Amino acid sequence: MSIGSNSPEDEPPFPDVSEEKRSSVGRALKQARIAAGLTVDEISGSTRVRIGIVHAIEADDFAPCGGDVYARGHIRTLAKAVGLDPEPLLAQFAAEHGGGRPAPTPAAPLFEAERIRPERRGPNWTAAMVAAIVVVIGFVGFTAFKGGGDDAKQSVAEGATPPTSEAASPTPKESKPDKAPAPSDSAIAAAPQDKVTVQVSAANGRSWISAKDHNGRMLFDGLLKKGESKTFQDSTKINLILGDAGAIQLYVNGKKIEDQFQPGAVERLTYTKGDPEVG
Repeated sequence: MSIGSNSPEDEPPFPDVSEEKRSSVGRALKQARIAAGLTVDEISGSTRVRIGIVHAIEADDFAPCGGDVYARGHIRTLAKAVGLDPEPLLAQFAAEHGGGRPAPTPAAPLFEAERIRPERRGPNWTAAMVAAIVVVIGFVGFTAFKGGGDDAKQSVAEGATPPTSEAASPTPKESKPDKAPAPSDSAIAAAPQDKVTVQVSAANGRSWISAKDHNGRMLFDGLLKKGESKTFQDSTKINLILGDAGAIQLYVNGKKIEDQFQPGAVERLTYTKGDPEVG
């Protein structure tokens, strides 16, 4: 009589009691939420985790989380909200979804900080570009204005022969032009015979004047204050515009012009070589 022995195949397998009794991560979170008397809407409002993601996690569906790092962050947040210790749940999640590797501790804090931190805005390049354009336009305008002033000064220097010391020490004729004597014969003889010479004096008040040569080049365009004078020369003719002719006294080719201009009258005049004649 032989005593037989049972083979391993004949022995019934032992049930895995730990697998049966162990609750899933999602189920544990759901049961804790229900035990705390909280709804999904309330959990979503307090944690700022979307309602759809809360439902998916409680059903052990972590795909809507967008990755394991975000899933661990949601698990940690939801566990704290329902009063559970998140570490065992994170370890269980890592064992089931991360190949047994422990969840890195910085993942959850990093996620939570990114979730609640306000969205950062990049530099306002539009405002910076507008400011730069304004600066460039201002610089170009200043340069053009300065250049225009220099050109006007250069035109006066090239087309006229103003007194060199009229600002520092004005002559009696310029300071009191209404009392200036008529030019002498020597002054008339001194005027160049081959050119037209026009002296404009603001004897009775200030006046805007414009002076051009025979080519139409601007010799002067501006305000002549009372007591000031300008002298212009050209080989052929001088074209004048007087804004207030009554305030102006003219000397052309060394001779005083006796025309009785009315105050406030605008006069357009042209003078040539020789005896002064208004053209």
